[in-house]
Amino acid sequence: MKVLISGASVGGPVLAYWLRRHGAEAELVERAPAPRSGGQAIDIRGAALTVADRMGVLEQARALRTTMRGMSMLDGEGNELMRSTEGTLSGGAFDSPDVEIMRDDLTALLMDAAAPDIRYGDSIAALAQDADGVDVTFDSGRRDRYDYVVGADGLHSNVRRLAFGPEERFVHHLGAYVSIFTAPNFLGLDHWQTWFQDGAVGGCVYSDRDTTTMRVNLGFQDGPVAYDHRDTDAQKRLIQERCAGLGWEGPRLLEAMWKADDFYFDAMAQVKMERWSAGRVTLVGDAGYCASPLSGQGTSLAMVGAYVLAQELAAGPAAALDRYEHRMRPFVAANQALATENPGQGAAPESIQRAATAITLD
Repeated sequence: MKVLISGASVGGPVLAYWLRRHGAEAELVERAPAPRSGGQAIDIRGAALTVADRMGVLEQARALRTTMRGMSMLDGEGNELMRSTEGTLSGGAFDSPDVEIMRDDLTALLMDAAAPDIRYGDSIAALAQDADGVDVTFDSGRRDRYDYVVGADGLHSNVRRLAFGPEERFVHHLGAYVSIFTAPNFLGLDHWQTWFQDGAVGGCVYSDRDTTTMRVNLGFQDGPVAYDHRDTDAQKRLIQERCAGLGWEGPRLLEAMWKADDFYFDAMAQVKMERWSAGRVTLVGDAGYCASPLSGQGTSLAMVGAYVLAQELAAGPAAALDRYEHRMRPFVAANQALATENPGQGAAPESIQRAATAITLD
């Protein structure tokens, strides 16, 4: 079996790892010219901990966890409203088995484990499938044929667009936007997370594992806003415009944003589809069922989805994609519901735990 996977973040390398373990040939293609740096702190929870353990990367992930000591919340002028040393909004309670890790640390671990055949700086230009396989034309001009093609390429999935149609049919906006970037730790944060809110704008800052740097989230609440998801400068201008009146350290954070070379911006949104598969093309992770950062479960969904998909393909191609969807649908529904359970406050810990374990892995 020969499988092409588009996207090299979380779901892509996990899928490549398990396909190869099952004896299949897996090839990754990634539009970016090199591994992507930066990103926010993300969580491995519930069933995803089992996937990480079975891949042999769980202990390494635990060694790279963020080790936050606590968090505080500020008003628009920088006055502290509350603090906690029992957990954080992003990572949950400190006494849980969950692993909070920086996105780029996790993706490096997964790529090392998968050691995939990967082509950077290229993308899929066209798909043409028949009953026996998929003919793929790449932006580079290269052509090849695969038994299956999998889109693990995120909220703005190119594979989804080619196989299912424009993203407007599937992406559901949740009323907010967020940017993420790395900056020098001029706030002197020491494994600490600080949240701040000033009306419809706000964000969060927390120290990196190397406390000389920090990760910054800046965002705003609004309905759908037109923007080019590949134009970084335009996205920075949008954040500058919307967050210009932000108090506390807002001006310095915006100044640091313009110097960041790992800036990321996107909408809080979910992907909802009646089917994740069309013939021999299917989707995994955010491409098919993005739950949004508001759920805290995007990473776990991608890891579990990739594991289940590889398992079903290995069990036999007949109806494999139907079995994948049948197993994953309840798990996806439970985790997507977390994003809207308690707007502005986050889902209850009990709800997160139930959703994170709402699937049985053979």
